[in-house]
Amino acid sequence: MENAPLYQDVAEAPEGGRAFFVRTADDTRIRFALWGGGTKGLAVVMPGRTECLEKYGRMAGQLLERGYSALIIDWRGQGLSDRLNNSTAVGHVERFEDYQTDLSAVLAHAEVTAIDGPRIMFAHSMGGCIGLRALLSSSVFKAAVFSAPMWGLNLPGANKFLAPVLANVGVALGLGKKTLAGQPKGFYLTREPFEGNNLTHDRDHWDYMREQIIKHPALALGTPSFKWLKGALGEFKYFDNVEMPTLPTLVFVGGDESVVSPAAIRKHSQRFSNGSLVKISGGRHETWMETPERQAQSWGAIDSLLQRIEAHPG
Repeated sequence: MENAPLYQDVAEAPEGGRAFFVRTADDTRIRFALWGGGTKGLAVVMPGRTECLEKYGRMAGQLLERGYSALIIDWRGQGLSDRLNNSTAVGHVERFEDYQTDLSAVLAHAEVTAIDGPRIMFAHSMGGCIGLRALLSSSVFKAAVFSAPMWGLNLPGANKFLAPVLANVGVALGLGKKTLAGQPKGFYLTREPFEGNNLTHDRDHWDYMREQIIKHPALALGTPSFKWLKGALGEFKYFDNVEMPTLPTLVFVGGDESVVSPAAIRKHSQRFSNGSLVKISGGRHETWMETPERQAQSWGAIDSLLQRIEAHPG
């Protein structure tokens, strides 16, 4: 068991959190953070692409207030987990299935298995893609909450047809670990202004996310690789051809979502036999980091789901 850094100065997380490194079955070092002491179970927070676990420090507080222990993971290639060439420039994964290896290693860690109670998934964006695959292959979780899940990309016009061609050609040419041509350099949060951004209307949360990678540049991440794109597209195709899980599920999509595909979210949400879709009026991509009014709407729906779960602990 190896302790890991947790940048509390930018996480604004509750006291008592600890971070660990764990080795996966393919010898990749993964960082995760854990806040124990909850009496109702364990909330497993699964971040999106480019994200670090510090981004969810405030959310850990929300979960602890509700009586849950909280776990947040850095996927391979992100945060302080192992990366391609130790670089912040390219977001890379060899296969999307590798993220399942990360999740399995973290959930099997002794500090995690020692926590009693049900496991509740809280998955955002790419974490929602990883999370859905996990639900389809295991029965670890009792319920799942998805924020703007990446079940499709928001690709305009002909790009939705060109993306698979580009991904396949790039990988075939041996460029799988390279970033896609024509992508902007640097990091979205430090490159773009707050005005007109596609993440949140809330300036406080924008500054919170931005400050994290300014103070700790090693937490940042740039554009995806060809293999990342090919893997993501493969997951979307897989989801189209399987039955959706039957556990209680809550899905959020913002009315102004422009990062992932709202159409794919609506389509798959309708296929859940025990799920509901909540539209956050005017919301952008960051459901849990939006304006206070929009956050209140999402947490109200989450509280209703958690009350249902707590009423039927078996």
